[in-house]
Amino acid sequence: CWYNLIYFGHNPKKIHVLNGGLKKWNDEKKQTTNILTKTKISKYSAIEKKELVKNKNEINKNISSNIFKVIDARSKERFEGKVKEPRKGLRSGSIPKSLCIPYRELINDDNTFKNEKEILNIFKNTLGKEMTTNIVFSCGSGVTASVLALAYSLINNKYMPTIYDGSWAEYGKI
Repeated sequence: CWYNLIYFGHNPKKIHVLNGGLKKWNDEKKQTTNILTKTKISKYSAIEKKELVKNKNEINKNISSNIFKVIDARSKERFEGKVKEPRKGLRSGSIPKSLCIPYRELINDDNTFKNEKEILNIFKNTLGKEMTTNIVFSCGSGVTASVLALAYSLINNKYMPTIYDGSWAEYGKI
C-alpha cells in the first residue's frame, strides 16, 4: 500500500507505515477505536508515476547497459536456483547480473524493520560503497519487492521506490 500511494502521486513524506503492524500495536496496548469514521465523497485525482515501474524490456536492456541495480527479495535458495520454484511454469534462477537481499533479512522476529544501522549494513554488504538511488527491486511476484524498497527508503531519503512489477513470475517463465 505504501508503494501504491507513492506510485499514484502522494508525497512519500506524508505516508507512514505502522512498523510491526496492528498486532504489535495491540500487543503494546496502544489505543484503538471501534468508532467508524464518516467519510465524504470527494474528487480524487491521481498522478501516475509510471517511471516507478520497470517492465521486462527495460530489465533486459539493463543487463547490458547496467544503468540501474536490480535487487531480488526472494530467498537465496530461490535466487540461486537451488530449489524448485513454487509457481508452475517458472524455471529456477534469477535475472542476470541481479543481486539478492532476502526481505526476511531486514525484518525482526516481531515483524518490525531492523534498525537503520543494520539495514544500512545489509545494503552495503550487497552494494558495496555504492549507495545509489538507481535501484530497482524485484521478487517472485512484485509484492515483497516493496518491502526492500521501503527498507531502502529508511536509509536513503532521496530514493523513490522503483519496482519490476512482473518480477520472477514474468521473467522466469519457461
